[in-house]
Amino acid sequence: MEFADLIKTPKIDNVLLHYPGRPLQPDGTLCITGHHLILSWRTASQEELWLLHSSIDSVEKKVTSMNGGSITIKCKDFKTLTIDVIGVEECNNVTHSLECLSNLADVSYLYPFFHHATFDILEDGWMAFAAEAEFAKLANHTDEWRITYLNKDFSVCPSYPRAVVVPKSVDDDTLAIVATFRNGGRFPVLSYYHSDSGACVMRCSQPLIGPNGRRCKEDERLVNATLSAGKRGYIVDTRPQNLAQLAKAKGGGFELEVHYPQWRRIHKAIDRPHVLIDSLCKLVEACSDVAVGVDKWLSRLESSNWLSHVKDVLNCACLVAQCVDREGASVVIHGNEGIDTTLLVASLAQVILDPDCRTVRGFEALVEREWLQAGHPFAFRCQRSAFSQQNSRTKNHSPIFLLFLDSVWQVYQQFPCSFEFNEHFLIMLLEHAYFSQYGTFLGNCERERKELNLSMRTVSLWSFVNRPEVLQSYLNPLYEPNASVVWPSVAPMSLNLWSGLFLRWVIDQSSYEGALKTMMEIKERDKEVRTRVTRLRRQQLYCF
Repeated sequence: MEFADLIKTPKIDNVLLHYPGRPLQPDGTLCITGHHLILSWRTASQEELWLLHSSIDSVEKKVTSMNGGSITIKCKDFKTLTIDVIGVEECNNVTHSLECLSNLADVSYLYPFFHHATFDILEDGWMAFAAEAEFAKLANHTDEWRITYLNKDFSVCPSYPRAVVVPKSVDDDTLAIVATFRNGGRFPVLSYYHSDSGACVMRCSQPLIGPNGRRCKEDERLVNATLSAGKRGYIVDTRPQNLAQLAKAKGGGFELEVHYPQWRRIHKAIDRPHVLIDSLCKLVEACSDVAVGVDKWLSRLESSNWLSHVKDVLNCACLVAQCVDREGASVVIHGNEGIDTTLLVASLAQVILDPDCRTVRGFEALVEREWLQAGHPFAFRCQRSAFSQQNSRTKNHSPIFLLFLDSVWQVYQQFPCSFEFNEHFLIMLLEHAYFSQYGTFLGNCERERKELNLSMRTVSLWSFVNRPEVLQSYLNPLYEPNASVVWPSVAPMSLNLWSGLFLRWVIDQSSYEGALKTMMEIKERDKEVRTRVTRLRRQQLYCF
């Protein structure tokens, strides 16, 4: 395929742009390249607008007269822009090109494979969070775990990484048998070890019990290997009990108490992926309607049920954290496949429990370990967003990662001094999950990323973000390291709409930006003054 075949009209003059936060911009020039829509103006004061084709969620055309029409572009980051074009044929051609270029089936045609770093790479982001380095941190606290390379060729579990952490007392032969008993081969692996209590969080997929109550003693042995003598554990199932029963009739199921007597099963339901995408669409539709009255807007916000989903996630994660921290009990988390709500709850529980996960570096490691390496199917889930047409959505499309980031933001806004990063950092991760010039979020699992040879053919997002001059804009000026567990409130009055994300194209955010800049300047001045005071004290002591 040649990009030129999809671009019938590469350039149009005299276009008019309607864009949130900007006045009407006439006399523009529209250019279409293989990866970008570019809008420019003759005056030097007006900044060019570059839009990745992969950021486009939907394109709507409206022919207004014989002289032309308007093209409305709705993006995956919830912004909407309208371009008035002269000429009906030109309008049709541009619409067709954008629809084709924003829906390329072959991943190798995406921009990350054509983008080259314009900066010096100080750190190879592809190696920044290797499993061996992360395990070395665990080895400082306990010697009861080991790394296994049983899945080094991805034959045991296609969606798992080549290296996972498991109890040292369980050998690879046992793991291979357990993999046949778990949906998709996702046998229980370590997600988090709590050094204070010695309890752990493991994650996996549902057991393949089936209607006949199939049993696997090797699975029981693996799960029980995480328990200390005399201790009990919890199995947190993210499905409602009726769906778990239904899954059992279809060959899946849940751990039977008769075979797992040391474990208590708890169902903490989080809605299924297709429900979440419908909820997000209703929310974004309400947030985009600036003409509606307050009462109706609040009603639409409530009926979207988005904050109810956030509450369910926080409830479940707090339960896991409570079991681990306050009861010293190990937890096994799973839903159906173990690639969505399982990862969501396991990672959010770590944000609550582990202060390291509330630092920039620690949060990046968390995303890499618990989402990318753990096999969350980003290529499927983030292919469509809130503006996609209902008939173009499938069961594979779901805002699971967005729900995680929103839940983290809820904790952040309740504990604003306990996070090293700010909300812009979370929004940046969301945007790159849906569209990016970097290869980090491409593919559905480590196996696919290895097949695409991303580490050699693309640049890692972490290589860009972790440069000091870039990272500075994502730091929280209020941050004070907090080694304690943070317990978020899930009361209705404690949960808020993430306006910095959902309303940023509707409400002017400049006052917030100004306040953030001022806080950063105050903190820098405070740092300089403290340094001067320390230096003067040393000089004074030297004089005496």
